[in-house]
Amino acid sequence: MSAGRFSRWFDRKGWAGLIIGAPYVWLLVFFFLPFLIVLSISLSTNTPTAPPFSFGGEHPVINPSAYVRILTDSLYVRAFLTSLFNAGVAALLCLLVGYPMALGLTRVSTTWRNVFLMLVILPFWTSFLLRVYAWMGLMGKNSWFNGLLTDAWNILVPMDWAVKSVPMMHSNFAVVLVMVYTYLPFMILPLYASLERLDPVLDEAAMDLGSRPAQVFRDVTLPQSVPGIIAGGMLVFIPAAGELVIPTLVGNASQPMIGRLISDEFGQARDWPMASAIAVALLVLMVVPTMLYSHFQAKAEGSK
Repeated sequence: MSAGRFSRWFDRKGWAGLIIGAPYVWLLVFFFLPFLIVLSISLSTNTPTAPPFSFGGEHPVINPSAYVRILTDSLYVRAFLTSLFNAGVAALLCLLVGYPMALGLTRVSTTWRNVFLMLVILPFWTSFLLRVYAWMGLMGKNSWFNGLLTDAWNILVPMDWAVKSVPMMHSNFAVVLVMVYTYLPFMILPLYASLERLDPVLDEAAMDLGSRPAQVFRDVTLPQSVPGIIAGGMLVFIPAAGELVIPTLVGNASQPMIGRLISDEFGQARDWPMASAIAVALLVLMVVPTMLYSHFQAKAEGSK
């Protein structure tokens, strides 16, 4: 093929191939290959060497003992259950708080909508650590926020149950509270994108036919916003389940989440095979349901 013909062929197909193939190359280099490395380490044997794992020699080439420990050791089972529970509660609370906010964004004028959207993303302009430290200060025993909650508690309950301060720090409550604050925008924005595309004529038609506002929301608005609910739920649940910083700073050390356990296994315990096995198990636990949902969703849309 001459240089001119090759140049014309590349202009027609080459650039398109590069643009389409670039994301796959990115996923291959920065996701699939690192995953294979972590998977191989999870099947190795922990040793007092550097790096602290080994294949072959006196040790078996493939050692699945780390995965056996995940299923049999109560520490890892509790960590997984705690992570899934906290992430599920955080996602549910984000949905309950974020849905009315996203729906309200679609009902205001364009000027106010832009202002409110800016307020939604405004926390991202501040360091993540600073926001967590701010919540640590708010939940402290001597903070004004704790004092306000303590006064409200002492007013509502009998004198025998009165407290000097509400214990919030180093608990699952604190973890869920900070995660809801942190990941709420990830729920609002997909919901807003889904609700903003809805045709308001459908709501008006339903009300003209005699439906009340609650019925219109239940029968018209809510079913059409399910894709946004699922997208927002995944964007909140998946990172919350593997969260490290929030549980470390405000959580209970006796009830660690899986992200903190992975960090401790890599750093303090220097058990890289165990840490890698936990990471692989967490990845499978998060990715497989997402892939199944995408598969059945595409199949359902294709059958329409």
